[in-house]
Parts: sequence; C-alpha cells; structure tokens
Amino acid sequence: MENLPQYRKLYEVLRKRILTGVYQEGDLLPSENELSAVYEMTRPTVRHALETLVKDGLIFKKQGKGSIVRKPPQNIGILSIAGTASAVGVRYLKTDILQKPTVQTWPEDFPFELSELEQESGCIYMERLRYVEDEPVFYDINHLPNIYLPRIAQRSFENKSLFEILRQNYQIEIIGGEQKLKAVKPTVKIRQLLHLKPGQPVLYMERKLTTNKENFHIYSTIYFNSEKHAIFGTF
Repeated sequence: MENLPQYRKLYEVLRKRILTGVYQEGDLLPSENELSAVYEMTRPTVRHALETLVKDGLIFKKQGKGSIVRKPPQNIGILSIAGTASAVGVRYLKTDILQKPTVQTWPEDFPFELSELEQESGCIYMERLRYVEDEPVFYDINHLPNIYLPRIAQRSFENKSLFEILRQNYQIEIIGGEQKLKAVKPTVKIRQLLHLKPGQPVLYMERKLTTNKENFHIYSTIYFNSEKHAIFGTF
C-alpha cells in the first residue's frame, strides 16, 4: 500500500476490518476525530476514506451517530435500470470478461426486433461472468449496436460497470426497457460457469434497454443463479 493515497490506505484498513468481521453489521466505526488521531491523518483525508466506504456500500452515515457498518445485500436489483453494479454495490460485485468486445454481425435468431440502422451497423458482442461475494451469480451476453462507440473494443471492462462506461465516455444514458424472464434447464456450460447443482434450474432473462440515443439499444441475455439471491427492481 506504499504508493496509495492516504485516504485509500485508511479505506483499505477499514474495508478489511469490515470484511473480516472485526466490525460487524450495525457497529459504529470510530469517529473522524479518533481515526485522525490513530492514523495521523487530517479530517478531510479521513472523511474522504469514509465517503468511499459509503459509496461502496460498506457503511452508511446517520446524523448524530456516525458511520455504521452495513449488511451485505441479498436481493439484487438486476431489474433496475441503474444497473447491476449500482444495485449490488461495487464492493460485492466482481466481473470476469469471458469474451472481450468484438464487432460481429447480428445473430440470425436474435430475440428482439432491430431498427434498420442497428441491423446495418452490426453489433459489438461481449460475454461476462459476474460474482457476488466471490460466487458466480450472473453470466451475461451483451449485444450493442456498432454506432456511437468509437474504440470501445480497446477499453477494459474487467470489474467495471458497462453502464458507467457508456455514460462517462459516450454520454449514453439508460432511460427504460423491457425484459422477459423464465426458468430454464441449464446447458453444461451454464451449469459449470454458475456452479449449479445437478437438476438445479437457472433463471433466463432477455433484456432490451432504451437509451437517450436514437436507434441505440442495449441487448442482454442473462443467466442468473438465484439459489442464494433474489432479484428485484422497477422500471
């Protein structure tokens, strides 16, 4: 941690103590003054570390009390247009890229109707395996129209939010969408990726998300292991 900024050093110390159970759900963290004294850091530096813990879903602030440790979420807002990373919390969600973004033609059996511009432009294809608390929970296949996205194939998506990359780098915002859900029998590949038990079904979702860009939709096919997690959310 030698090259980390001061606030990040404190963040890592507190994060580790929360994850290892030194601080339990509902516990109060030491006050800003106490942390400043113990770690010989300024109040703004301590405040920055605590704000980062809040952002990552590890703690919440309560007026008059201080910083309180959160319980890890069990329900996952995959149905929310905020996106999985936002709903789960950055610290709980990890992402492996199984297939980096590549330009392809659209599949012939694509489940959604495409606009003429989308069809002509081809698609950017990407596969991801996403972990919650280090257990594989989502396998998702994404198709994006090959428009408005210069050099997206060169970007790193490992442990990053697709929605955030689109918003920050391409000014593409998700504003709504539609989706279909059903339980299906997993293939051998899906069973292995999601560590499913023999005979265990998997939740299958098809999503079409509308954006602020005309003729630009985000299409996702998602396989979800719901053994330990429920899903929720509204559009």
